Amino acid sequence: MTLERRLMAEWLGTFSLLATVIGSGIMAERLADGNIAIALLGNTIPTGAILVVLITIFGPISGAHFNPAVTLSFAMRREIAKRDAALYVLAQIFGGIIGVLAAHVMFEHPLIDPSATVRSGIGQWAGEFVATFGLVGTILACIKARPTAVPMAVGLYITAAYWFTSSTSFANPAVTIARGFSDTFAGIAPVDVAAFIAVQLVAAVLATLFFGWLLDTSDDG
Repeated sequence: MTLERRLMAEWLGTFSLLATVIGSGIMAERLADGNIAIALLGNTIPTGAILVVLITIFGPISGAHFNPAVTLSFAMRREIAKRDAALYVLAQIFGGIIGVLAAHVMFEHPLIDPSATVRSGIGQWAGEFVATFGLVGTILACIKARPTAVPMAVGLYITAAYWFTSSTSFANPAVTIARGFSDTFAGIAPVDVAAFIAVQLVAAVLATLFFGWLLDTSDDG
């Protein structure tokens, strides 16, 4: 695939992911009648489902990263050139922001509406570390053992991580940046974005190193 096609796949995939995350969050909050658990469930299921669809569709084109942390991992493994990786990240961030704006338009929400939802503190950062470490590990292990399982594994992992992590599993710098533009159920205050991204990137690096060692069979007797 040409670089242009790969970048378009990353842009459109991340656009679709954020339109789903924000759109389902708005819909869930409106229908849940104040029940936060029901609203979270209504946000979780569409997110996990769309990931299965998007990775299945765009995986053969771009690898379906939709996530700078995943792109960083592949760059560390020398499976994507540094220049291409940088362009992937730009496409992901831009696509995510436009996806948020599209969700706002669909639900007649103010177009630009920075989030006021505070997501800060050791518990939240620990949740993001666990979420991102596990996501990168899931991808690398599936690629090693059963590549065709990646779409379902990632969708199921994020579905679970919405509930077992304190942060509800952003696990994605592009998603984190984009969600800062939405004062809705799925938003994050812009002031909290940098810390989330820092933790996500550290987790991605450590997961790449750890699973690179764990899955290496070159020294097996």
